[in-house]
Amino acid sequence: MTERGSLTGRAVAAATAGAVTLTALIAGSPGATAASGQDLASVRWRSCPAYSDDVIRTLAVTDGQRRKFRALLGRMECGTVSVPLDYRKPRGRQITIAITRVKAVDRKRRLGSLALNPGGPGASGYLFPLQIASMDQANARLNERYDLIGFDPRGVGYSTKADCPAPQGQGVPPEPGPLPKETAKLIHDSGVAANKACGDFDPAFLGQLTTLNSARDLDRVRIALGERKLSYLGISWGTWLGAVYRSTFPGSVGRMFLDSVAPVNFRLDDFEDGHAAGTERHFARMAAWIAKRDGTYGLGSTVKQVRATVLALGRAYDETPRHYSDWEMVADGATVAILAIQSAPDWPQVAQAFKEMREESDTAPPALKKLLGQGALQRPPAGAPERFNATAGQAVFCNEDPSRLGFSDAWATYERRLKRNPITGRASRFSAQCAGWPLPVQKIKVRRGGGSLVLAGHRYEAVSLYEWTKQMHAAIGGTIYTVADDVHGSVMRVPDCAAEAVSYFNTGRIDRGCDGTAVPAK
Repeated sequence: MTERGSLTGRAVAAATAGAVTLTALIAGSPGATAASGQDLASVRWRSCPAYSDDVIRTLAVTDGQRRKFRALLGRMECGTVSVPLDYRKPRGRQITIAITRVKAVDRKRRLGSLALNPGGPGASGYLFPLQIASMDQANARLNERYDLIGFDPRGVGYSTKADCPAPQGQGVPPEPGPLPKETAKLIHDSGVAANKACGDFDPAFLGQLTTLNSARDLDRVRIALGERKLSYLGISWGTWLGAVYRSTFPGSVGRMFLDSVAPVNFRLDDFEDGHAAGTERHFARMAAWIAKRDGTYGLGSTVKQVRATVLALGRAYDETPRHYSDWEMVADGATVAILAIQSAPDWPQVAQAFKEMREESDTAPPALKKLLGQGALQRPPAGAPERFNATAGQAVFCNEDPSRLGFSDAWATYERRLKRNPITGRASRFSAQCAGWPLPVQKIKVRRGGGSLVLAGHRYEAVSLYEWTKQMHAAIGGTIYTVADDVHGSVMRVPDCAAEAVSYFNTGRIDRGCDGTAVPAK
């Protein structure tokens, strides 16, 4: 989750998961599709967009993967499926869901269609099958017996969408250092005004951006493709979409694999509290790794010493924020906290950044610049597909989030988070979240459904806590697959883990876990 509030992506920005009277629609009966035979249109196939190499590079496709990606692109089919904007009014306004398909290589042993979602809400999945299948040979095997289906959820990318106007003014950029209550109040009030303006912009459309409606859309895609059942691979928010789809249409699901599982009862304040607590808890692993390398980094030879060093560093940078001559950003205690929440692959750079930040310099520490970049957003090249739609992300979250805290509660929650998490709490930014969102809360309740299900939880992850996997398992069943790392949604990026996931989709069988992303040796 995109990317404030997003259940997906790097922890630098980490924060990243619905409906009007759902009782009659959760059963997965024919009425749940809210459509008669004549309403169920097939896919309208069309020519696919062309993408330059510059565009493909922005999709996290390496130069070594580009040839495979291009080959898949040459086989990809593109189309749209018409769905009701409001499923309570199936013959009312129609919108379109953009989909892609890469047909199975082994047509004689084809097992069906496999839809893939990378997370969000608000993230595009249009080219996600190509990104996954071009990573390595293990992932490529997904396409041997399955048609791979990508899609942009409603409100995103090539599907029907509506972008809220940019907020008036520049908002309230906080000054470096600890956040004063007075500034927090201005931030909250500005966020409330922006949320209200966005929600009022096109309420008829934005009010229908929910996970439940995306699940209904996905079942329309299944029907349009002529599939009796649809298999599914979802990551981050995509796990919530998968859980809702399986709960709503239990007879429509084939095999389902959910990686980095979302919480069962979603509230943005609870999610951010959980993330902060998880990062604080798992900082001990980073500190232990650093302590074993005291000769290299000089930050302490025990977990306690490393923790004290990092705490002191954060306080020093809050007392005197650093304005470097070659870096647009200002480094303060939040910068130290953001470094402290990074996952294992970045620990060497994090430790080096801590070491360099203890030294006086007019220029930014090289390791810090390498980890956090220059702070400026690069404009995507011409012809690039939309990667993330902020309006859709905000609408889906806020339509389903019952917290919508007023300032007093939001400030108290923020202060409590800082107190409970002295190392990593400053990485959580104060915001209005969904306060002031004018559209009604639309709750979803997931339950046990049909089809085979695997829930992949990462033992040390802080974006999607491992305990959330257990909670989801208690609510909807399935098999827990434990990944012994701290990297969000890493299964398909680790060849050994990916091979097991692919084998599961082919056979329906899987063991209890994999090692995941390795902790650096040096």
